[in-house]
This record gives sequence, structure tokens and C-alpha cells, in this order.
Amino acid sequence: MIGLALGILIVSLVITVTLFMNLSPEFGGSATSQQKIKYAESGHYKDGKFVNQVPTSMSFDFKTTLEFFKKDPKRQPSENIETQQIDSLEIINKPEDKTRLTWFGHSAFLLEIDDKNILLDPMLGKVPSPTPWFGARRYSRTLPIEIEKLPFIDAVILSHDHYDHLDYGSIMKLKDKVGNFYMPLGVGNHLRSWGIAEEKIHELNWWDEVQLNGTQFVCTPARHFSGRGILDQKSTFWGSWVILGKNDKVYFSGDGGYAPHFKEIGEKFGGFDLALMECGQYNKSWSDIHMMPEETAQAGVDVKAKVMMPIHWGAFTLALHSWTDPIERVSKKAKELNLSLITPKIGEPVVLKSNDYPQTNWWKNYQ
Repeated sequence: MIGLALGILIVSLVITVTLFMNLSPEFGGSATSQQKIKYAESGHYKDGKFVNQVPTSMSFDFKTTLEFFKKDPKRQPSENIETQQIDSLEIINKPEDKTRLTWFGHSAFLLEIDDKNILLDPMLGKVPSPTPWFGARRYSRTLPIEIEKLPFIDAVILSHDHYDHLDYGSIMKLKDKVGNFYMPLGVGNHLRSWGIAEEKIHELNWWDEVQLNGTQFVCTPARHFSGRGILDQKSTFWGSWVILGKNDKVYFSGDGGYAPHFKEIGEKFGGFDLALMECGQYNKSWSDIHMMPEETAQAGVDVKAKVMMPIHWGAFTLALHSWTDPIERVSKKAKELNLSLITPKIGEPVVLKSNDYPQTNWWKNYQ
């Protein structure tokens, strides 16, 4: 009887998981046969999978898996991180001819440039997972501004389809107030399945360029991977982004390991006024797809950033290091490399080319 009950339980779990993965909208859409033929023409798609410029591997052994279940108070802040609040009127009445940036934690930003409002990887939900019942919860109880209070968004730029960058709930709340969505190849299928109008979806290959009323977006290489389910790994592309405004140049690294593409991008575009560089959620076991902090600083030098901001930290615990390890290590290395670093609080506006960049050690209040 015990064996029968156990068997019924296992079958029930399998059925439940299968139904959830096939019916839950969070997993997004998939490519058609015709789309896969087009992907093969991109130069970065082989045997039904997107590939990196250089060999890339990731290991996740049983010992590392067990470490995630061990409690370590250093992996998250000692208390809720208070966010600096912004008002929609501040966005509408932004400084004329100034580029301004507001961090939402992790890799999510509001970029105000050329009279446009642009959201970068707007994962604004509480948990980066397909279900709110499983996953690391956000360190902050509040956002700098709730989605409902945001004014019209001219563009949403997505680096790849992982849950901590592409959030179903956030997109559903945003979709009626966004003019255009820009993303690497294949990611658009998720948005189509969520009801985003086709004319708003723009999918780019590496080095593809597109203009939006005078502001130029370029999808550039990254060393990473993709996937929202068990069987769809590398089925959509990933990338970094170059944003060329009338007066300012911004680089957004997305996610990825250290590789020669950073120098290539720096040489091609002649450097950047600000580089937003991934720094967090790393481990030696997956160092090919997430940089170590010292590599992040070097990547900032490679892209010729005048100022660099470490991102991909400060919101979620997705690795085994302490939550402040990224910012502490990258700060030390940046000093060695004579690289200018900015460290705004979540919600603290940053105006480019100002004489008052935020550089406080605010995280020490939460250790």
C-alpha cells in the first residue's frame, strides 16, 4: 500500500508539473520551424541552439546544489532595503538635454535619454521565477516607482529571457504603456504569446542597429545562455546593448562571462559615457556565463567606460556569495585599474556628466 501511495504521488507530481509547464503563460512561447530556419542564417545558431563566440561551459555539481540549501545570513541584507522614491512628474519634467538613470535593483533601469523613457530589463516583480511560491524574494519591499505610476515608456530593451530579466507579470502591466520592445532573436516569441502587438516587437541579431526617433540601439555580443523551461535551453538569443543618444553613449552588458567581445565593442564605438556592467550571481562553477567582480572591472576598462556602474546585484540572492561581495570586490579592483565607479542607492537618480556622481557605501547599513 505504501508503494502504491508513493507511486500515485509521483505520478500526480509529474502530471501537475507537466500541466503547469504547458499551460502557465510565464514560460512564454516557442519558435516555429520557419523561424528556426531564419535563426540558422544569423551565424550564431547551430543544431537548433544559439551559440556563443567562444566555447562556453557551465557545471552545477551536487555539492554546489546542496550549498543552496544551507542558511547563510550573509547572502541577504540584515533588513529590508529602503528605496528612494521618485514621482512620475519628476520623469515627465526631467532636466532638458540631460541623460538620467534610475536603478530599480539587479539589472532593471529607467533610462531617460533624448526626451525618451527607456526601461532596461524591467524585472519589477517580487520573485524571479515562474511562480511566486518558489525563488529568492526581492530585498526591497517597494520599488522606486510602481509600474502603474510610470508615464509612457518609449522603449523596453531586453538582454535575454531569464526570469530575473524578463518577467511575465511586469510585461503584462507595462505592455499598454510601451511603444516598442527591443530584444535579441527569439525572445519576441515570449512577448507574442503574452499578447504584445507584432508591430511593437523588434528582434535583433548581434551588430544589428535600429533607430527610434534619433536614438540608436545596437544589439551587441554577450557570452551567456537562455531558457525559461527544462527543455528550451539556448532556444532564444542573448546580447548586450549599445544606446547612442544625441549627446551620450551608454553600454548595457546584460548577463555574461568575460570574453574578447568587450574590447571589440569598446573599439567599435570609441568608449562610453556610462557602462552598466554585470557584477553578481557568480560562482567558479559557472564563471563562463557570469563574470567575477575583478573581470567586471576589467570589462569596464575594455569597453572604454568613462564611468562604470556594477549591476546584477542588490535585489536577489541567486548565488552562494555574500550579497555585498560583488560591490566590495569590484570597488577594490576598479580602484586598482583607475576606473571611475558609481554606486547609487536603489531609486537614486544619476545624471550623466554631472560633477556629483553617487559614490557612497550605502550597503554597509544593511550588513
